[in-house]
Amino acid sequence: MGLIANRLLCISCLLSVVVCSSGGKILVFPEDGSHWVNMQVILRELHTRGHNLTVIRSSRSFYIQGSSPLYTVITVNITQTEAVDAGIFGTLLQRSIALRKMMPIVRFFEQQKDVKKMLQIFHNGALSLISAILDDSFLTRQLQDTKFELMLVDPAFPAGVLLAHYLQLPMVYNVRWLNAGEAHMAIAPSPPSFVPMYNSLFSDRMDFLQRAENSLRYLFSRLQEHFIILPIYDKLLKTHFPPGSDLLTMQRTADIWLMRIDFVFDFPRPSMPNFVYIGGFQCRQAQAISAELEDFVQSSGEHGVVVMSFGVMVTALPKEITEAIASAFARLPQKVIWRYMGERPSSLGNNTLLLDWLPQNDLLGHPKTRAFVSHGGTNGIYEAIYHGVPVLLLPLLFDQFDNAIRLEVRGAARVLEVSTLTSNDFLEGIEDVIKNPSYRSSIQKLSQLHHDRPISPLKSTVFWIEYVLRNKGAQHLQSPANSLPWYTYHCLDVLSFLLVFILVALWVLVTLCRLLCCRPKRKQKAD
Repeated sequence: MGLIANRLLCISCLLSVVVCSSGGKILVFPEDGSHWVNMQVILRELHTRGHNLTVIRSSRSFYIQGSSPLYTVITVNITQTEAVDAGIFGTLLQRSIALRKMMPIVRFFEQQKDVKKMLQIFHNGALSLISAILDDSFLTRQLQDTKFELMLVDPAFPAGVLLAHYLQLPMVYNVRWLNAGEAHMAIAPSPPSFVPMYNSLFSDRMDFLQRAENSLRYLFSRLQEHFIILPIYDKLLKTHFPPGSDLLTMQRTADIWLMRIDFVFDFPRPSMPNFVYIGGFQCRQAQAISAELEDFVQSSGEHGVVVMSFGVMVTALPKEITEAIASAFARLPQKVIWRYMGERPSSLGNNTLLLDWLPQNDLLGHPKTRAFVSHGGTNGIYEAIYHGVPVLLLPLLFDQFDNAIRLEVRGAARVLEVSTLTSNDFLEGIEDVIKNPSYRSSIQKLSQLHHDRPISPLKSTVFWIEYVLRNKGAQHLQSPANSLPWYTYHCLDVLSFLLVFILVALWVLVTLCRLLCCRPKRKQKAD
């Protein structure tokens, strides 16, 4: 019996070696915060399939762990003078609330000033990281000698893109945002007539004034890209890359773009062959929650529970808003589970449980959950869609306002304005979401559509990553438009030629008319 057991153990070891040896060497360049939350989901799946993963992180990272059983970690020490840390999001939140109280025209220009400042801060942070890597000859030699086969990049900031090109590796993007806008804008047509721009708060059906503002936002985003972002990397490109290297061209050459979008939620728009839509890939079936938490949920009886979380970046709201929400919760018959890390609100009711962390996906999948109160983060919204839970949204920062509009126009959520929020406003809003069956009906319809697909988003994600590994790229899916200059892409050279041709033709026509019509008549001979 012992001999058989030993043979089985040897066979198992050999099989594990075969599985591991079939895996590829993947270099991963993630972004921090909520972006890292969903990148981890992909890494766990790749690890189970035997791939060898190496993650590059900054020494200033506040969510990416310095060690993991799933992957090897390379920590890069940077000496950035203006550090980007978790505390910056509290400052941004205060500024966002102040902006919401301004007149729309004033808010627009103040937003552009804020966007300029934030782009400079975050892109200079990315520059510090990639500079530290490329200036370290030992590290770059180590990366080259490892013979990675693929680079998995979150390109919200281009440090990973630049490293992939330096190492000449095929690229797969885990992406939604790129530079100053939505990633589609980089290589797919994005007409501002029906594609709402970042922070526009418009749907895809705009009236004339909205299209005018949306076009202005489109112009601003292009100007920000060319005059704020690109100059930041000029010196680095001249130092470490061949002459004529261009950041925008580099960004467009990813083999596969894994887009964190599902058009069940987002608005339809032009696409490209190498775009793979994986919105909701981080969602999964609900697992059993802890016995203590289950007891609290069951104590709600027929009324059920409300779950509230504002993601990983915002742990607490300003005190007056927190007190208004806590007071409203205290008047609900439902039990409330609230992820909260600030000072305990004085108006908190006995029906509300405060937790530093909560199993959000598992609670949203619980049959007793009646509503989800969220800031509108993409991960939370897709989990609500996955489990069919109606949402009360209080957008605070970045794309959360746009996400809120998208879910609101689908009829699956109600949106409240945080800057003017009162306890009565919040109570009326949460009761509406719980009691009005249209919200639950709408989001369950979205959930049905989201699940009705031939392959899950996560399996699709892994398939396309391994597709690039097997085929050493996917250049056949890339459009030639990626390498065209802007004037050629828009056929401005053709239009210029046609304009010159028409002008020359008109000039010739006018000249001929003058010659024919203005010739002097011959004098008739006298009799």
